[in-house]
Order: sequence, then C-alpha cells, then structure tokens
Amino acid sequence: MQNLDPEQRRQRLAQLGFSTRLFHEVLELAVEDVRTCTDFDAPAMRGFMFWSRANRYLAEALDPEGWGRTSRDSILRVIHPSVSHAVTAISADGGVGDLRARVRSKNPKGPAMARLVERNGQFAFMSHDEVLYGRELDQIPTWCLLYRWDRRVLSAELSLPVKMNGKFVDEWQERIPLDLPDLGDPGADIGLLDGPDDGDGPDVMVELL
Repeated sequence: MQNLDPEQRRQRLAQLGFSTRLFHEVLELAVEDVRTCTDFDAPAMRGFMFWSRANRYLAEALDPEGWGRTSRDSILRVIHPSVSHAVTAISADGGVGDLRARVRSKNPKGPAMARLVERNGQFAFMSHDEVLYGRELDQIPTWCLLYRWDRRVLSAELSLPVKMNGKFVDEWQERIPLDLPDLGDPGADIGLLDGPDDGDGPDVMVELL
C-alpha cells in the first residue's frame, strides 16, 4: 500500500473525481445535523443520522456533476458518470487516516456488502443492471469514505475494500488519508450505526433510484 505525500493524495483524489474539500464539507454538514439531536431522540439516532446525512450530502454534492445514486441492498452509493467506481460512507474502527495502523468497518456487514467487496475491481457478464449502469451494479468498484470519532477528533480516509473477514470489512487495496480541519464536538459518539439493520438482518431489496 503506497504512502502518498499530500500532493499525490490530492492528485489521486482528483483522478477519482473527489477532493479533500468535498469530504470536509460533507462531513461538516453531517456534524451540524447531529448537533440537532437531543436526549429525547432514540439512543442510536446520532450515529444513524451521521451515516445517512454523510451519504446524502455526498449525493447532493456530486449530483450536479452527473453522478448517479442507488440504495439497493440498503447500501447508499453514489456512482461516477463513467460507471468506473462508486463511493459510500461508513463508520470505521482502528487507525482511520493512519496508514501505519489497521482499520476495519466499525459495524458488521451483511451478505450484500460481502458480495460488493469481494467483487471490487472485477468484471461481469451481461445482466439486467447493464440497462441502467452499463455493467453489473455489484461489479462497480466501491470506495468507502471511512470516518471515526475519537476524543472529539473526526478522522477520515477514502479506501478501496477488497476483502471481509467474518462480518467486518478489513482488507484494503488502497487507502488515502484525508486531512480534515477541526469540525468541533457534535456532543456524542457518531460512529454507532451504518443503517437500520447494521448488517445483522437479512438483505433488504429496495427500488433503484
């Protein structure tokens, strides 16, 4: 795994259609939304809201540039106009943003994520998905915007998963640390949930958007 200097990271992000500024703005908006939660909300509301809003703001920011989106299998993904890759935001554990340390998804993932991760970077035969995307949806390499809240510091990286061991995504082909400004304390742990089922329930098929 190559350790890129700041300029190389910027260039790599640009190749993928991203920037550190984009991710900073997306996560900042999500933090602001989390601050509206109170003790009268459900206990897991902050974590679920952060995951949902981070993915929402990614989609809203990239939509004007022609990116598509899907929530199939309850995995919120934004898809590059060329269908070369996609991105989804999930919470993480370990050394997020630190290439010297291991990192994994914070929450267990289900079969849908396992299929997506194991097929990253591979090609598919013709299928119904090609009508909408030009290739099998699960075959589109999906990058993860990993985030972790630790001691009032929000760390993040953009990483390409290639393997799950058990129910956790923990092997990566490429990791790009993101240098984020201080976003302030949202008042609670924001890395609790990545979705309604948090990977423990069955796959839920939803309509493609």
